[in-house]
Amino acid sequence: REQRKERRVGEPQHNVLPMHCSANIGPDGDVALFFGLSGTGKTTLSADASRTLIGDDEHGWGADGIFNFEGGCYAKTINLSPEGEPEIYATTKMFGTILENVVLDEHRRPNFTDTTHTQNTRCSYPIHYIPNASETGYGGQPQNVIFLTCDAFGVLPPVSKLTPQQAAYHFLNGYTAKVAGTEAGVTEPQATDKIRQNNVNVWLVNTGWTGGAYGTGERINLAYTRAIVNAILDGTLAKTETEQEDFFGLHIPVSCPDVPSEVLHPRETWTDRAAYDETARDLLRRFDENYQKYTVRRAQPDAAD
Repeated sequence: REQRKERRVGEPQHNVLPMHCSANIGPDGDVALFFGLSGTGKTTLSADASRTLIGDDEHGWGADGIFNFEGGCYAKTINLSPEGEPEIYATTKMFGTILENVVLDEHRRPNFTDTTHTQNTRCSYPIHYIPNASETGYGGQPQNVIFLTCDAFGVLPPVSKLTPQQAAYHFLNGYTAKVAGTEAGVTEPQATDKIRQNNVNVWLVNTGWTGGAYGTGERINLAYTRAIVNAILDGTLAKTETEQEDFFGLHIPVSCPDVPSEVLHPRETWTDRAAYDETARDLLRRFDENYQKYTVRRAQPDAAD
């Protein structure tokens, strides 16, 4: 009985929200969460030499804060380099790291730019291979939650500050959640409850395209994304004035250290502004249609009840 009770401690019924996200903690104890689907950058951006890595992929959020329950890391290696991602690149030289789908040259050296078989190349390694990984896997209540998205349409800004309502909207559209209307007694997503309870800043960070959609634009510079994340975590952007854009209602900081001002406003990076407007309207329509699946679904009584 005691063993069964111990296994239930991490269940949502115990007010612990299980999350597919990475987490790190700063020198002053400030915790940040990074949500994002594969390829959006959560492993890359959370492995920061100036912060302690709590975990790479699986965490719980409870009354006392954040805890890791995975114990390992699983990173994409496409175009991996010591300049762009030094901590992750170093793990590929360590005994015990597993490379997946990575092409080797004639000297059995990995070629991280080779996409002959797939772009989904990976490495898996113990978390202690990251020099500044947490020994405990614990952190306090988060101060910042970052939703990472790779926008192939090229219309979302590289950073915007979300209201709690916008956080719920983008959480449901792009991230796994226990959703209102799908279970009896649930009135809104648990993540949104925790955001309000702990007064957390929530950000939408686009690591995808700018200046056009996939095929015409270009990927947002990783250096810009790192500068944006640094400005979020050191509190700079929370104190920066924002402007609300016209399509998604997102609040865009008017400036960010080490990021050109025109990059912050995606419409300014398109040469064809009318094409931007049309593409933005199309993406917004897709968002709204997807969101309706959650707002109209109702919990149905089980036939056996």
